Amino acid sequence: MILKVYRELKCPEEVIKHSQVVRKRALKLASKFKGQLDLELIATGALLHDVGRCRSNNIRHAIVGAQILKNAGFPPEIVKIVERHIGAGIPPEEALKLELPPKDYTPQSVEEKVVAHADNLVHGDQEVGLHFVLKKWEKHLGSDHPSLERLKNLHQELAGKDFL
Repeated sequence: MILKVYRELKCPEEVIKHSQVVRKRALKLASKFKGQLDLELIATGALLHDVGRCRSNNIRHAIVGAQILKNAGFPPEIVKIVERHIGAGIPPEEALKLELPPKDYTPQSVEEKVVAHADNLVHGDQEVGLHFVLKKWEKHLGSDHPSLERLKNLHQELAGKDFL
């Protein structure tokens, strides 16, 4: 069903491949929680997290993707994963600066956090470590951007020293 959604939207193959690797990484992160998380929700959310890239290649792809899935009747838990997967989350004040609808786009549930962080730890279709992501974000956002601290905190919460 998920691949059908991507195919109907004529999503680029690299988006599909990326999402498959994010699914794999998300399930690795979830394994640390030993049965406490909804693995089907994580797997589905990870596969669909970038569905908005079929229509938008900027930061708004999360909002676009959430709307696509909402219109298609997907459960709210999946829609929230897609809407909140950008980086380590975007608080309302940053959303305004980015010209996003005023809202908190910070992942709330552990499943949302796992998918968001798994996406952080995948570059294209390659798994990467935290240091790679920090360097990439520092280059694009600056070394004092608040998202860097959110990324470190999210990584510590989900992976600890693993997956560096």
